[in-house]
Amino acid sequence: MAAEIQPKPQTRTPVLLNKIESSQDVVNTAVIIPKEDGVISVSDDRTIRIWLKRDSGQYWPSIYHTMPASCSCMSFNPETRRLSVGMENGTISVSENEFILSEEYNKMTPERTYEAHQGKVTVVLFVLEMEWVLSTGQDKNVTWHCSESGTQLGLYRTIAWVSGLQFDVETRHAFVGDHSGQVTILKLEQDSCSLVTTFKGHTGNVTALCWDPAQRVLFSGSSDHSIIMWDIGGRKGTAIELQGHNDKVQGLCYAPHTRQLISCSSDGGIVIWNMDVTRQETPEWLDSDSCQKCEQPFFWNFKQMWDSKKIGLRQHHCRKCGQAVCGKCSAKRSTIPLMGFEFEVRVCDSCHESITDEDRAPTATFHDSKHSIVYMHYEPTTGWLLTSGADKVVKLWDMTPVVS
Repeated sequence: MAAEIQPKPQTRTPVLLNKIESSQDVVNTAVIIPKEDGVISVSDDRTIRIWLKRDSGQYWPSIYHTMPASCSCMSFNPETRRLSVGMENGTISVSENEFILSEEYNKMTPERTYEAHQGKVTVVLFVLEMEWVLSTGQDKNVTWHCSESGTQLGLYRTIAWVSGLQFDVETRHAFVGDHSGQVTILKLEQDSCSLVTTFKGHTGNVTALCWDPAQRVLFSGSSDHSIIMWDIGGRKGTAIELQGHNDKVQGLCYAPHTRQLISCSSDGGIVIWNMDVTRQETPEWLDSDSCQKCEQPFFWNFKQMWDSKKIGLRQHHCRKCGQAVCGKCSAKRSTIPLMGFEFEVRVCDSCHESITDEDRAPTATFHDSKHSIVYMHYEPTTGWLLTSGADKVVKLWDMTPVVS
């Protein structure tokens, strides 16, 4: 009897649903409208566009509104249909403009203008529970305004211009990521703020932040290709690194119902991380003047080189134990997914022997969007993901095959 041929398991991938290709310039921010076949986009071409899906299956703008300057960012609140748009006016005052969209998404009524920054607005965030509009700019200022009166409530100046902003309603904590690679936590009040703490873990500028209020975990992405998960609620100072991108991290979204993190990078990579596993912190790199395995001196250790009549070696570090080792004692590579290393990294010989095949089981899946991503938005009610590319194209993806 012939052996039964088993079908090969199919690799689950995101499904490309549609493309929106009519923008004249790069779309800096775009969001999926919940419960609607629609997308809102703001672009360097100074336009705000509301795209609705037609019977033909294509998306066409039901609103095409031109602003006085390039639109750099936006925030949309589906409950109030309030759209806040940040702009770039060069050296003159930069404002956020607020609009209310009609129920049919075919009309946009100007509501208010905030004169907030003296440089490009980098992030704008509307907080319904507080009736606040938070914004950051290249002028290094974090401001918050009352959305009812339009008056400025407070201002905080950062050490570098801000590229990431999140807010926790329960604690009134604002999480601010900047171009120095630092994450700052501020406690905002009605007319004042206080510095809570700062985190320093990235070697490049912070490019994206994502806050999970349920688990009280903050994710930060950076131009150094890495993601760090900061355990805020645990109060233990735990910081978990995730290494799975080959280029600058451009966006982070969290799916709380499945405990999966979605990240994207400027080379088009989309990574789905399983965060429902017990992850380990990466060890601190240890200092030593000689290899902590074979005791050969490193090249700056002149005394030991002279005493032992040995040529100094270059120092490396094992990514698993953190020990300072020479190249001969760390010639092997391995993935260590539970430490966040989805790519092979340097490990010492003894650590390599201790890593099992089970330890090497991946905790992330990798996908190619086939365009250079500048922005990403995930809509959990539909399981759809939006990616905006440097190619001026917006793509809509069904993520349910991989986020489930």
